[in-house]
Amino acid sequence: MQRSSWLAVLALLAACAGGPSDVTFPAMAGLTSPAGKGAFRFGVSTAATQIEDNNHATDWYLFTRSVADGGLGKATFVGDAVDGYTKSLADIELLSALHVDAYRFSIEWARVMPTRNTIDEVALAHYRELIDALVARGIRPMVTVHHFSNPVWVDDPRDPTCRSGPGDTNLCGFGHPVGGPLVVAALGQYARLLATRFGDVIDEWGSLNEPVNYLLASHGTGLFPPGKAQLLHITTEFIPVVRDFLSAHAAVYHAIKAADTIDADGDGVAAAVGVPLSVVEWAPARNNQPSTDPADLAAVARVTWVYHHLVPEALRQGKLDTDLDGVPDEDHPDWANTLDWLGVQYYFRAGVTADPPVIPVLALSPCFSPFDFGACLPPLDPTFCVPQLHYEYDPAGLYPILKDFGERWPDLPLVVTESGIATDVGARRSANIVRTLEQIERARAAGVDVRGYYHWSLYDNFEWADGFDPHFGLYSVDDATFARTPTSAVDTYAAISGSRTLAATQRSRFGGVGAMPAEPGVATSPALCNAASLGR
Repeated sequence: MQRSSWLAVLALLAACAGGPSDVTFPAMAGLTSPAGKGAFRFGVSTAATQIEDNNHATDWYLFTRSVADGGLGKATFVGDAVDGYTKSLADIELLSALHVDAYRFSIEWARVMPTRNTIDEVALAHYRELIDALVARGIRPMVTVHHFSNPVWVDDPRDPTCRSGPGDTNLCGFGHPVGGPLVVAALGQYARLLATRFGDVIDEWGSLNEPVNYLLASHGTGLFPPGKAQLLHITTEFIPVVRDFLSAHAAVYHAIKAADTIDADGDGVAAAVGVPLSVVEWAPARNNQPSTDPADLAAVARVTWVYHHLVPEALRQGKLDTDLDGVPDEDHPDWANTLDWLGVQYYFRAGVTADPPVIPVLALSPCFSPFDFGACLPPLDPTFCVPQLHYEYDPAGLYPILKDFGERWPDLPLVVTESGIATDVGARRSANIVRTLEQIERARAAGVDVRGYYHWSLYDNFEWADGFDPHFGLYSVDDATFARTPTSAVDTYAAISGSRTLAATQRSRFGGVGAMPAEPGVATSPALCNAASLGR
């Protein structure tokens, strides 16, 4: 059935049923415990580098600082981000106003260990104060160990070839034949430190945020530090990075399991460790139009394997697909069964074509701003365009991904650890929240074990290579004063989470899969509306 016909049928069914009804959500329970199946939590997410001030030891600070000031001048300077370290305790009031159950955030490795084999106890005490304050408010913390940033000593972006070899000031990074294993061990030691210090109050851990996106951006295209562009050398340079990064996940997993032995929330699980995974609604394309060509359908299957399935399968089976052909071929027994839950992070739809095959190893080309090889598609609806990031948000795109994951891994609890929209229009963000929850509930009704939703993001922040212009925040942030101001979406989300009900009135106003509330200046050019992005 054509998409337009399907939408018409849905609209007719809704009209015949008298419009949408209330949707109620149960209370929060364990993320991985058997009793947690059927439970649900409302939360929000942030990441340390994107919000924290005085974060001088991270690779992003050096990578984006001006050349005149001793940096590399890559992209927008992160600076003090949005003052999130200094304001962390005050920001809990923002969380309380949202009535959320949970808060997902990262603890900055570079701040806790600014130089190799050193520990900043003041930083640890700060994070402890934050965690204790969250728990005191009844807000469950989830800690991400690694969210797109490293201490400079892990892989100094000023020396990408690591001329002098691994040393205390530069381990040469993931993928280096000598330094790679040292980085894996160091990240495992960091995870053990966090679990030892905070395991008495934290049971929920994310190891590595969006592994595929991070590796493509940091070591594939060089958009993120350390700025290495190794994607054209898949076998010799990029796959060793993937191998080390997944080994780092296993090291984090085993370290946390060994050090966090206290069941803080009483659900029978002392430590639940998962991976927040970036997902995309991949669509077959050719010559900038939807395609039914078998070659393009096969291209969608290949890119879906790499983006959605490769990492979870590697961490469940203990096997790596080294040639990206869909068949794991390299044994890693220490990886096996190191995935307790899986995070789903959904933002956009993107086209992919088999002709031309710009990425030879996968024999395909995705739509990727500013490049268009015929894979960029017209938006399903002009209002789906997200001009701040040049991609398309399709409200219906989340459900089939959740359904696929639930059928492929029925024993693996899922949680939407990120979903949001870049906009300055509060009604669009409210629509994004309502529609995401509708798709989650649709999956839950189909038997998929989805246990929660974390909105991205609590407030506007530093959006990596995209700088400060994309605004994802429930709260807007003044660039000069860092003052937080609630958008109208705060009232929407607070009403939902506070009542644990997605009201029929909210669904009637914001829900469905049709046109979104308008955004001034929406671009409808395919190259500006359907481009892939490398992560939040």
